Amino acid sequence: MSNIESYTSVWDAIADTPEQAANLRTRSELMRQINAIVKDSGWTSTEAAQRCGLTGPRMLDLLDGRVSQFSLDALIDIATAIGRRVHVELKAA
Repeated sequence: MSNIESYTSVWDAIADTPEQAANLRTRSELMRQINAIVKDSGWTSTEAAQRCGLTGPRMLDLLDGRVSQFSLDALIDIATAIGRRVHVELKAA
């Protein structure tokens, strides 16, 4: 009989280290929030790409949630380009 592993999140399951999982989790959350802003603003993907300073295909990667395609730095730049400020908060584990 095999042991079944349990994880707190999908990021914990696919990452090699807790640090990688935290990075993926944070990037995912930023992408989710940027997507919500784009949707709530009613922008087309072309308009969103222009506002975010991205090419059309790169914008589609963001809207499709391709986390591996974006660094934290890039996502902060995108958030800033659409008039948002990223706030970082540290919590005890």
